[in-house]
Amino acid sequence: MSENRALRYTMFGLLYFSQGTVLSYFTALNGLYFLSRGLTMTDVGVFGFIALIPFVIKIFLGMLSDRVNLLGLGHRKPYILLGLGVQVACLIAAPFIDPAAHYWGFVALAFVLQMGMALYDTCTDGLALDTTPTEEKGTIQGFMVGGRAMGVVVTASAVGLLAEHVSWLAVFWLLAFFTLLPIPLVLGVREAARPAERTFDWHAFGAFKHKTVVALAALGFLFFLVIAGANQLVNPFLEETFQIGLSQAGFFTTLWGVGVVLGGFVGGRLIDRIGDRNTVRISMGIAFAGVLALALILSPTIAWPLVALFGLAYGTYQTVYFALAMAYTDPRIAASMFSILMAVTNVAQGVGMGVSGLLADAVGFRWTFVALAAVNVLALPILPVLFRKK
Repeated sequence: MSENRALRYTMFGLLYFSQGTVLSYFTALNGLYFLSRGLTMTDVGVFGFIALIPFVIKIFLGMLSDRVNLLGLGHRKPYILLGLGVQVACLIAAPFIDPAAHYWGFVALAFVLQMGMALYDTCTDGLALDTTPTEEKGTIQGFMVGGRAMGVVVTASAVGLLAEHVSWLAVFWLLAFFTLLPIPLVLGVREAARPAERTFDWHAFGAFKHKTVVALAALGFLFFLVIAGANQLVNPFLEETFQIGLSQAGFFTTLWGVGVVLGGFVGGRLIDRIGDRNTVRISMGIAFAGVLALALILSPTIAWPLVALFGLAYGTYQTVYFALAMAYTDPRIAASMFSILMAVTNVAQGVGMGVSGLLADAVGFRWTFVALAAVNVLALPILPVLFRKK
């Protein structure tokens, strides 16, 4: 791969930026698109469930990438380009399929699009694992987390305005344009021949029997349960408590995204400068403060800095866990093992959102934030196992 560090960081940031823009559309704007076409929230829910299946099964895409050098072009680069190409083609075609008249056709198109995204997502992770020195793992994850967050920021602002004042065709084609951005840099990648110690080996999956890897998965589960559970409550809490409007909620989401970008930078720099153990402890402190601060929002004015603080905690937690996962991943099954560790976080997010929703109804938003902040303490007994001497 190119030795130009700045270009390498930029490429990974842009790949995650492209992913962030489309994921933000699916999670925040697709429901509005369906409702504007006369569909129901049930249609939205069924669509969302099916469209996200590729991210559940992407471990098999990781295995494919680890095992197969596609057409002799590499284990990562050709798959990334293929996934990006599929995403562009689907986004260009999307506005010409009316979901009201051809619902299942639109669902099928979205499924294919998400398969393309899942393919380049897991192979981007694999490429990062293949090419990033250990001392840069935090920095590269900071760029990736920050890039995805910037995609959310752009989508929350520009794409919403386009949908309201121009057309949905403009929305989909803007997302297609964003997908094109990393392609020139990916084309410049030169994958080196894979050394023997990186050759795919089924025995490498025995790593999941090790206590340190189990501890890492448990830590990631707690981290993502906390931040995902808190994140889904922020705008509903502000709307119910202070009657904020949709546009103001969008501004809060944008500010949160800026905080995530900063958190990616902070987490990445810390883990590369002061080491894994100390960074985990600091990130736990930031997350405790960031989530607890949400319970202390007493006015819309004070909400601005505290939502940004929570975004900082969110970005720091993500970056630190992803960097740790890079360090503990066996290079023989890099994309496969990393995708499994990511699957743990996806399950944790689902559990966190379910638990926080139930708690919010039972004890209110503020006490739910307090409870989620306290969950961070459960990670303390995991640290001695995770960082025990090898």
